[in-house]
Amino acid sequence: MKAPLTPADQKPKVATLEDVARAAGVSLATASKALNGRDRVSDTTRSRVEDAARALSYVRNPMAKGLSEGRSGTVGLLTSDLEGRFSLPILMAAEDSFGAGQISVFLCDARGDAIRERHYISALLARRVDAIMVVGSKTDHRQPIGRDLPVPVVYVYTPSRDPRDLSITPDNVVGGRLATEHLLATGRKRIAHLTGPRTERAAADRAVGIGQVLAETGTSLVYETSYGEWSERWGRSSCAMMLDQGVAVDAILCDSDQIARGALDALRERSIRVPEDVAVVGFDNWDVIVEGTHPALTSIDMNLELLGRSAAEKLFAAIGGKPLAQGIELVDCRLVVRGSTTQTI
Repeated sequence: MKAPLTPADQKPKVATLEDVARAAGVSLATASKALNGRDRVSDTTRSRVEDAARALSYVRNPMAKGLSEGRSGTVGLLTSDLEGRFSLPILMAAEDSFGAGQISVFLCDARGDAIRERHYISALLARRVDAIMVVGSKTDHRQPIGRDLPVPVVYVYTPSRDPRDLSITPDNVVGGRLATEHLLATGRKRIAHLTGPRTERAAADRAVGIGQVLAETGTSLVYETSYGEWSERWGRSSCAMMLDQGVAVDAILCDSDQIARGALDALRERSIRVPEDVAVVGFDNWDVIVEGTHPALTSIDMNLELLGRSAAEKLFAAIGGKPLAQGIELVDCRLVVRGSTTQTI
């Protein structure tokens, strides 16, 4: 009587490279060269090895292939703002993209500390990572992490000051244009602008886009704050100050969703209807805010996930030998229309 099969006996055997080489009647080295597209293998031999691999359902191990080519199959993701609104969606999208390509990720949070960042860079290089992605929380330029590093580096959201680096960041000028064009298209003519901190590039770039559209259409703002902060408190107080001055507006363009939510509170306290009396547009498309306001907030989305995926794809290609481009690559923002600007939503 035969002994019962164990789980190990029942598990289908996974074909190895040795099995493929044996079936094709070649050496292990020749089988490896044939499947990895190396030279010095005749077309006849390559075809025989590939036929054997298909017959055995052989699946190559990408990590083993990478190691054989001097790669570790790992990438470092370096950020200074792991709790940030902008860095997390970028990092998550990048990690998903790397995972699809069988790349392992080392995530390092420098917490805005230059000494900690240098330590992490040294640690990542010591682990022989194949590439490094540097993610920030502002669109202001930053110092590069170093020149002539032995691995490709891409900067995301926060661009490098060095034009020889590749940086991928949202086009906030386009974002400002989209918001203004939308308000004008809905028939609004008396537009107020509640700004963010003018010392930050994101707010300055959005102001440029807003100004371009106004100049092109012969329109002027009826009110604009000269400075601000990314907070509901600022949105509420600046909107209240504007209304207390008797400024008649039919639209408020806010530099962030947080500012917009504060503005909505100030309008509600004065029984001003949105969007019937005043339309409100935010910036960032932060789901916890835009979906929680009443009405839901129209906002500009910076395509953060696209930034992360694009950076991951470029690093993946660079690991494979394709040179990285140089300079700043701008990714267009997109308008997400909701009930704060139109009653049809």
